Amino acid sequence: MDQDISDQSQAQQDDPNGAAAAVAQAAADTSSTHPPATARPRRPQRSAKVEGSIDISEPKGEAKEQPAAVANEEESAPDGTGASHPKPPRTAGPKGPGHHPVRAASVPHPPTSRPLPPHLNPHALRALSVAGVLDTDAHNSRYITSVCNRVHIITWNVGSATPPDDITSLLGLNVGDGNTDMYIIGLQEVNSMINKRLKDVLFTDQWSEVCMERLSPFGYVLVASQRMQGLLLLIFAKYFHLPFLRGVQTETTRTGLGGYWGNKGGVSARMSVFGHTICFLNCHLPAHMENSDQRMEDFESILQQQQFEGQAASGVLDHDVVFWFGDLNFRIEDLDMQVVKSAIDNNKYSILWEKDQLNMAKDSETVLEGFQEGPLKFPPTYKFDVGTDTYDTSGKKRKPAWTDRILWRLRATAPANAALNAGKRGSISGLTSGTKVTQHCYRSHMEYTVSDHKPVSSIFTLQFPYKVDIPLVTLLVEDEWNSIADATTKFRVAPNFARSSWDWIGLYKVGFKHHKDYVGYVWAKQEEADFHRQEHQVTFPEEELPKGSGDFILGYYSNNMSTLVGVTEPFQIQLPTTVAEHSSSDSSDFSSEDDSTVVLTKTRSRSPSPRRTKHRHRRSHSRSRSSSPDQAKMKAPNATDVSASATAKSDSTSQPTGGSSGQGSASEDKEKGQ
Repeated sequence: MDQDISDQSQAQQDDPNGAAAAVAQAAADTSSTHPPATARPRRPQRSAKVEGSIDISEPKGEAKEQPAAVANEEESAPDGTGASHPKPPRTAGPKGPGHHPVRAASVPHPPTSRPLPPHLNPHALRALSVAGVLDTDAHNSRYITSVCNRVHIITWNVGSATPPDDITSLLGLNVGDGNTDMYIIGLQEVNSMINKRLKDVLFTDQWSEVCMERLSPFGYVLVASQRMQGLLLLIFAKYFHLPFLRGVQTETTRTGLGGYWGNKGGVSARMSVFGHTICFLNCHLPAHMENSDQRMEDFESILQQQQFEGQAASGVLDHDVVFWFGDLNFRIEDLDMQVVKSAIDNNKYSILWEKDQLNMAKDSETVLEGFQEGPLKFPPTYKFDVGTDTYDTSGKKRKPAWTDRILWRLRATAPANAALNAGKRGSISGLTSGTKVTQHCYRSHMEYTVSDHKPVSSIFTLQFPYKVDIPLVTLLVEDEWNSIADATTKFRVAPNFARSSWDWIGLYKVGFKHHKDYVGYVWAKQEEADFHRQEHQVTFPEEELPKGSGDFILGYYSNNMSTLVGVTEPFQIQLPTTVAEHSSSDSSDFSSEDDSTVVLTKTRSRSPSPRRTKHRHRRSHSRSRSSSPDQAKMKAPNATDVSASATAKSDSTSQPTGGSSGQGSASEDKEKGQ
């Protein structure tokens, strides 16, 4: 359902012949009295060529008569159910071999590929094992080449609907191959009515919650979240990849009402993934057949306005890989309704491709140069009667169109001597060689009927040269905590890692949702005597430990980088029943920003809720800070702010606001009610 505020555009859509005549007459009148406006640069028609750096693989066994909804079901496989997988053995790490196996039945153990260099730490081993090492450099074992990362992207205009009861097939959770590394979910027209937005200030929005609930049991953690009114972008990754996802930043750009309203525009998230910069851009562009040029202008405006901090990849197109998706609203020109429906009924999609506005724009719009898209072998995804698979039967009778799209772009390869002059492999200025984006699946999901759009998903493999990194913080923990005295962890920091007095180590239950979904925490205290020490140790007090037994993970949170920069393999806690009764975390407490509104989420966590600013009672024996580790600066909620200057960067970070150094516990900072 397209919510367009222009009555004129609506009238033109309802009467295309009259609208076309009016537009032609207006153009003729304008050209006779005014000089022509400066047009956006167009590029000449493209000649057929092979994109050497991109390998587009056709979906398997996709015959024309095969229904699009079931085509390639075997390809859309992100991960399997963990309970049915055997428990993986602990990799040989700093503690050496001979320890107990990891008891993490809920974390699937993916198949490994070639043997990995033995010098790597356990998390580099695990991350690369999942990613799939295809080749190694025999001359320099520090370099791993041709590493693949599997990315599952979803775009869906949800039409203000509530989430369906089951999104298992949309996420591909009904088929398990254990190889999906990241989920990227872009939604449009999430309910942003004033009462719903105010409710989201106190509770997690329904779509974010359902995605976390479905993905967290499979080891996926929310990395970034950005919302702008109805636009929502969610980034998930396997927990053991978190130390290798760095420099996460988000941006928003409004294009509705000339840039003052966020019903249309773009939200993005960028990061460095195993050393290569990637940007994910979710857009909702103007509606209606006649607005193709406006869609291109808005897209150019989004690209120009979205600038990220730092010297590397400051703009969207500066990234090594860009994924562009969303309700792009491009339509099928010239062909009337009967021709379009006949082509759909007979699987003659090639007839429609030729008249698709986005396909035609690729031949003329400079800004689209380099963007690639897989073949559209599924029915147009707009517009349906809600609750059915029937195209629009209302009075408007919108013509079917592929409005919902997923495209990608590789940055131009840098000259070979540029990397040599930089003195390092795969320099920031460009990729040296071998980067590929392979599309395994591009499909719609006809079974979802809560909206007048059908969701679209695509699975990619990113293959690129990779320089192996170690985590900025390496955490060392025993395989089991059987007593209070065992609740310690040692950690080592990389020489180039800038610690903060607000860094902390969280204790997470396997299947945690995001970095604030901790059971307990301790401050990673830093005193003057610690500066020259290579190894540090912290102890979890009894009140920070969970009730009963289970599988857990430790994570080091960097306040400067606003992310987990080190995690452990799962280990088991099985404490005596005499330990004080404390409930484990059931928190869904993360934050996102929507037009300078800080979204707070409901928490049932025993530990202090993030974003609290009140000082709490401290026991006399405590040396803790006066606030919890994920307390942050809060802006006053302002659901009516529509100023262009108020576009907020997503921060979903944890920034305590003060306090002395030292180790503290959540129980000493109990909040006084929700």
